[in-house]
Amino acid sequence: MRRPLTTAQSVVLALLWVAICYLILVGSNRIDGPLIVTILISGALVFVPIIKSIKNRKK
Repeated sequence: MRRPLTTAQSVVLALLWVAICYLILVGSNRIDGPLIVTILISGALVFVPIIKSIKNRKK
């Protein structure tokens, strides 16, 4: 079984995701539906494991 993420790892992952989203939003010509859906899906792929790790750490 994997070890839960540390707080520092969780913060770094979240900040990297925010930075990448910022670069994508600033660099895009227009913000449309597929871009928003992609950002939401990527957010789920990043934050679901972080939340699960935090919950497992408390056990």
